[in-house]
Amino acid sequence: MSPFSFVLLACLSASAFASLRQIPVVDGIIGGVPNVTTTATNKLKVAAGNVTTKVGQLRVTENSGVCETTEGVYSASGYGDIAQNKSIWFWYFAARNNPDTAPLALWFNGGPGSSSMIGLFQELGPCRITNDSSTVVLNPYSWNTNANLLFIDQPVGVGFSYGTLDVGTSQEAADDVWTFLQIFFSDSKFASLLDRDLAIWTESYGGHYGPTFAAYFLSQNEAIASRTISGLTLNLKVLGVGDGLTDPLSQYPGYITYAASNPYHPLVSSSVISQANSSWSSSSGCKAQITACNNGGSNSVCSSAQSFCNDNVLGPLAGNYDVYFILSLNPDPYPPNFTNYINSVASKIGAEATWSMSNGDVYANFAATGDWMRNSRPDLETVINAGVRTVVYVGDADYILNFNGVEAMVGALDMKFSDILKEEELEDYTVDGQAAGLHKNAGTFSFIRVYGAGHEVPAYTHGTLHYGQAALQMFTQIMANESLSST
Repeated sequence: MSPFSFVLLACLSASAFASLRQIPVVDGIIGGVPNVTTTATNKLKVAAGNVTTKVGQLRVTENSGVCETTEGVYSASGYGDIAQNKSIWFWYFAARNNPDTAPLALWFNGGPGSSSMIGLFQELGPCRITNDSSTVVLNPYSWNTNANLLFIDQPVGVGFSYGTLDVGTSQEAADDVWTFLQIFFSDSKFASLLDRDLAIWTESYGGHYGPTFAAYFLSQNEAIASRTISGLTLNLKVLGVGDGLTDPLSQYPGYITYAASNPYHPLVSSSVISQANSSWSSSSGCKAQITACNNGGSNSVCSSAQSFCNDNVLGPLAGNYDVYFILSLNPDPYPPNFTNYINSVASKIGAEATWSMSNGDVYANFAATGDWMRNSRPDLETVINAGVRTVVYVGDADYILNFNGVEAMVGALDMKFSDILKEEELEDYTVDGQAAGLHKNAGTFSFIRVYGAGHEVPAYTHGTLHYGQAALQMFTQIMANESLSST
């Protein structure tokens, strides 16, 4: 767990909130709800020194030499000032191959409130943090092998981003990301990327972010086309959601199933499973509360559902195993913490705030609105039906967003390929001739369960495959608008 190191004008009690990688622990409850009744919109994360913002523009540090050391590969990091008091951090890496024609992939980590630098350093970026947590090594299976990559710390307050913390829903986050991208593509350094294929890739709370962002981008494009608004049309072609929380009503029973019977070992005793099952199905239990939330429930109804379900279903069923990788007892030291490293290079990359993995006040904003328990599946269906190439992927050793729940969400999809999807059986997915998972395709939609992978799928390996090798094959095929297929 990483202590908060943000400079805040006001903050939650450190004892009330702790960061456990992407999904917070509040008063001992995984994904718990802080004891606050309103959002923290009066909170502020400030820069470490005096800075001059440029509203509507980027402030960029080019070719810092940090992380991507492949000769001739361009990188840039800095801020997009979306308002006088709101600055969003980004880090861009050009493709190692054919950057002038390669598509652009956006990466967002979850939380809500966690930094996308997690994906950069622990998963799929040009470099990977080593086990000593103080150095990095070049990643030969980086996703910028054949795609331009853009990591974004959002909402404001997350990672190196700073300013007023006024975002508390996925929809509000989508609006700020849209504004940032309008600024990004208007900059002469990146304007040539506007007409390339654009992809959104995300994980964890990205099960909300990805569908919401993608659906919002499409609606904004329509508004531009009808001249309702002005702006740059985003050429969205791909959506990838890994180990995501999308439809809680479909996914929460998966905790019960996975804890009792997963590919590795039971997580808890039968009595704990029985109690959690009662908490799920009782007349005032988790199922009833999620249902009430999504039948027009208020923020407080949805927030209470999050508190109850995570205290009585999600939390107890984890047992003593790491919720992100059940082959390890809690806490698993892998992937290594990179807080000290990223803060040590902050000045080189143009960062103006102290980095930390998660921001408790951003998380509190979302917890107060109950956004966690609201269903993002309709947005996912909209995106698929609009023709966006979509993949949902999940690691089979992840408990926190386990494959039982994710596959139930996929099975509940009401989209134009639903009939085909129901007829398709899961088939082996091989990488270099090795079984790496199970997959199925239906039109422009694909699903894959990755063997041996925890919550951060690209951080893991299986058999004699290299770290991230299976994930890169999946990414490459989807980005090329191909069906998933074995090699």
